[in-house]
Amino acid sequence: MPNRTLSKRLRLSAVAVALTSLLGFSQAQADVLRIGVASAGGGDPVTFSGSSLGIVRNQQLLEKAFAGSDTQVQWFFFKGAGPAVNEALSNQQLDFAFEGDLPQVVARANGLDTRLLAALGVRSRVYLAVPKGSPIKSFADLKGKQVAIFRGTNGHLVAINLLAAHGLKEKDLKVINLDTGSTLAALASQGVDAAFGGRELFKLRDQGLIDVIYTNPEEDVRYTRQTALVVRGDYEKHHPEQVQKVVDTVVQAARWASEQDNRDAVLAEWAKTNEPLASLQADFPQPALRDNVSPLIDDFVRQRYQAVADQAREEKLIRRPVSIDGWFETRYLEQALKTQGLQGYWSAYGADGKSSAASTAQAATVKSGG
Repeated sequence: MPNRTLSKRLRLSAVAVALTSLLGFSQAQADVLRIGVASAGGGDPVTFSGSSLGIVRNQQLLEKAFAGSDTQVQWFFFKGAGPAVNEALSNQQLDFAFEGDLPQVVARANGLDTRLLAALGVRSRVYLAVPKGSPIKSFADLKGKQVAIFRGTNGHLVAINLLAAHGLKEKDLKVINLDTGSTLAALASQGVDAAFGGRELFKLRDQGLIDVIYTNPEEDVRYTRQTALVVRGDYEKHHPEQVQKVVDTVVQAARWASEQDNRDAVLAEWAKTNEPLASLQADFPQPALRDNVSPLIDDFVRQRYQAVADQAREEKLIRRPVSIDGWFETRYLEQALKTQGLQGYWSAYGADGKSSAASTAQAATVKSGG
């Protein structure tokens, strides 16, 4: 029943898409470029972390790129995360959006016409936390317990996969759908027995309020979530020059964030959300950020998106199958890489997220006798 309810709620954007078509809303004008972020954000001015787009926001790179033109850049932040962003996209209130894989898949299944342009934060971890002193020490102890999960977001399916890996299903728990802020409050007050979340959990851990009992120590890519930049299909069709400039700027920021010498500066930029620097350091333990901020749409990203689409249907979060074919529009990214001399700068990974795409292709050729 909970999944059917969620599926119904997530499909509401399809109604908005149909109404938009019937009522003949005009396309977004080129003098305003509106970007939606699937996060409530933080700081003053409001910003967000963990992505090269956060660097673009903080350093006003888009505003600088469009300086002297008639284009005004506007940023919008959504506490309701991906589902709320989808509603705004379907109502043509946004032109571009930063959101996670599952919400993007749901939108596509519901008929929302978007083009996926570039990765903006990949391999993001999902953690499991419990109130301090809890008797819950492992996944096996979750059965029958009240567990917070932010449903419909890109962490939702990861939580399901982690449960399955330990012999559990959502129905084995008393799942409570809470957004990020509500999850933190519930954990701190011991209003839930456990919760899945992101790096925001480390702040409570460092305050001595919770224990984080799962951190994906093996860095298993199956238990990571991906985010990307999408543009409305109609906007992309009518404003390709605007789209190219946005992707150019994202790639510029990704290059800066990928340089090892800039690691401390990148984390400092992300900490402008008022997130503790220690939380960011805990979430990004590896010295190099290059793989996390790579904009490439490689075999790894493609495989993860198709896997999310297939599982979303299996879980009845969507009714129609979704294929990535024809969805990813990489010509803007390819042009940006060429113009900035960055072809080959980032590693393109195979579907397993570990081997290089080139070696995977070579191995497939040898196996087939080619």
